[in-house]
Amino acid sequence: MSLFNKAYAEATGGAFVLRIEDTDRARFVADSEQQIFDTLRWLGLPWDEGPDVGGPYAPYRQSERLDTYRPFVEQLIEQGHAYYCWCSTERLAELRAEQQASKASVTGYDRLCYGKTRDERAALPGFTETPVVRMLIPDDAPLSFTDVIRGEVNAPRPDDQVILKADGFPTYHLAVVVDDHLMGITHVVRGEEWISSTPKHILLYRFLGLTPPAFAHMPLLRNTDKSKISKRKNPAARLVWFREQGYLPEALRNFLQLLAYPPVGESEVATFEQFVAAFDWAKVSTVGPIFDLTKLNWLNGEYIRALAPDELAARIVEHLQFTGEWTDVDPAKAELLRQATPLIQERLGVLSEALPKLEFLFTADADLAIADDARAQLGDNAAAVLDASIAALEVVQPFAADEIQAALRAALVDGLGLKPRFAFGPVRVGITGSRVSPPLFESMELLGRESSLSRLRALRATL
Repeated sequence: MSLFNKAYAEATGGAFVLRIEDTDRARFVADSEQQIFDTLRWLGLPWDEGPDVGGPYAPYRQSERLDTYRPFVEQLIEQGHAYYCWCSTERLAELRAEQQASKASVTGYDRLCYGKTRDERAALPGFTETPVVRMLIPDDAPLSFTDVIRGEVNAPRPDDQVILKADGFPTYHLAVVVDDHLMGITHVVRGEEWISSTPKHILLYRFLGLTPPAFAHMPLLRNTDKSKISKRKNPAARLVWFREQGYLPEALRNFLQLLAYPPVGESEVATFEQFVAAFDWAKVSTVGPIFDLTKLNWLNGEYIRALAPDELAARIVEHLQFTGEWTDVDPAKAELLRQATPLIQERLGVLSEALPKLEFLFTADADLAIADDARAQLGDNAAAVLDASIAALEVVQPFAADEIQAALRAALVDGLGLKPRFAFGPVRVGITGSRVSPPLFESMELLGRESSLSRLRALRATL
């Protein structure tokens, strides 16, 4: 939703507003706000107004605006559009259980408190001292509205929704109506799960004599089994997960826009600026898209290969710092990674794959472990291959990729009569500890003569 909010604001010269809707104190998580800030900034979606940047309608945290909502609640009560409810949570739970057991056609609050004074209600069972405030849903409540994306939309009839809780905090329904009005919000873009709540909001606008904004309800993302994506079922429901895995923000933006919007040109690879220039609500899909990680991985690879090698190296270092794999960045390590990045750029899908592919370069010679599958594939001629390789590498000058390749080819292919794919296998295992690695000769150049020989001798000693 933030992506499409931002795109529309950019396309129309409007302001993208970040408001922290933290009135549900039972679900409050201390660091969640900072995670929102960090993740949206990483994704490249900065806001024009918000808690940390300010704006003409501050404060932008609803928990800091409690005095703002109370006059609107009192107005609704005075005009007969809302009333106090003293029902205890136990009574409400019993009411729900009875309605479910009887399969009642009409469910929701039964208006036991409506029209009663406190004393009248206190004489009845299930009374609690501190009331909530409920809005009174009229018989002619509007159940249809025009959606920017979907056209005419019908929603079920709501019950008497709580708008002010016993702790003095407004519910989402009242707070967003008041804030959207006071902050001059023209378009509300949110998920389709809020369609059923929109009649409540339109009613509140009508009761308060306010003009509602335009509503756009985006389709919900689905898992491959077509169920709704949730944090419980899919870690990808957390935006920070993509950063942890090493996706590029520009690739993720591109992927998210494609989930609900057709390609803006002949290619599916398109910048956010191209998306903004072509933005049209009429093109937004209403069908819940399947979240296809295979497609994202392809896109991410396209973006990785389009980066300049030095830029990619800087992104890898930043990722390693973010994940904590590199806490202190040694300039020498960073320079080695920069030199090695071109060796893996074509094979890299996500940034998190970089270090495992290059780990052998940052491992002390004595600590290099030989993978079991790599040791198992060493043939009977491995000792002869390593002896010939060591002899050739001791004298090759300069110790550079082309010269290393020529020397080893002469020693192993010409000298021992081996086919190249068999000749260099034991050398690769000795240098990297693995059967598969970045280009071998370039890797050896980066390691240098001393380390390359040390590793080959160590493997030879075990044969």
